[in-house]
Amino acid sequence: MTTTETQLDQAHALMSNNLDDDAARLRFYERLADGELFLLLAREAAGSDDEIEPELFELEDDTYVLVFDREERLAEFVGKPAPYAALPGRIVARMLAGQDIGLGVNLSVAPSSILIPPPAVDWLAATLEGAPEEVVAQVTEIKAPSAPEALIAALDAKLASAAGLASCACLAGVTYSDGRKGHVLGFIDAAEGAYNALAGAANEALTFSGVEAGEMDVGFFASEDVMAQKLVAYGLKFDLPMPETPEPLKPIAPGSDPEKPPILK
Repeated sequence: MTTTETQLDQAHALMSNNLDDDAARLRFYERLADGELFLLLAREAAGSDDEIEPELFELEDDTYVLVFDREERLAEFVGKPAPYAALPGRIVARMLAGQDIGLGVNLSVAPSSILIPPPAVDWLAATLEGAPEEVVAQVTEIKAPSAPEALIAALDAKLASAAGLASCACLAGVTYSDGRKGHVLGFIDAAEGAYNALAGAANEALTFSGVEAGEMDVGFFASEDVMAQKLVAYGLKFDLPMPETPEPLKPIAPGSDPEKPPILK
């Protein structure tokens, strides 16, 4: 069994030690969905994801495919070279949804070894497909957020993967013209075409945070908007990381790099 602990191992341990904690269970499913999984295949993929054929196993009266969160864990389980596909967990869940197939995760090779039955896979796929409703409401008051720490931590983790999609996001408490109170997560200077992805990420953070009856609206604003300026002034700011810019390639004279001596013929 491999000994290097992964984020999925940590989330699984937290869930296992708190069996009655819905939030811990949700965090495990979130790590599973967000991470890259190595799916064991019956044969080499023909080219695209639509053409892969997972290896199927009958376990505990259900059919399962096997996934691992590290390539070496798959190799350890199989014990010989085997075909696999590296896919985000959310794609695997979507691919299996409605087919009465479960997930065998890191079986026998990691502390996060677990069987996820078909109904739980269907639930995960449906949860990930959920989209926030579009509403139009008039904000009458903006103030500092009073959101639970679990939601703030979930947003911080989720938005860390949204590099380059907006300059920042701000979470603030709001009161609407109808007296309703809640929170708004405002994205500032979001990239064109990124609205759905950012709204979906915010919705997932709320869902997997385990906050019951949580209410959080999502808005998109230009930095010069009055609303954006108020959100920055009163809200909790999340800086979205900038995408890494690859360094331009520069020609290197043969033999000039001491780590790469010239090839002698």
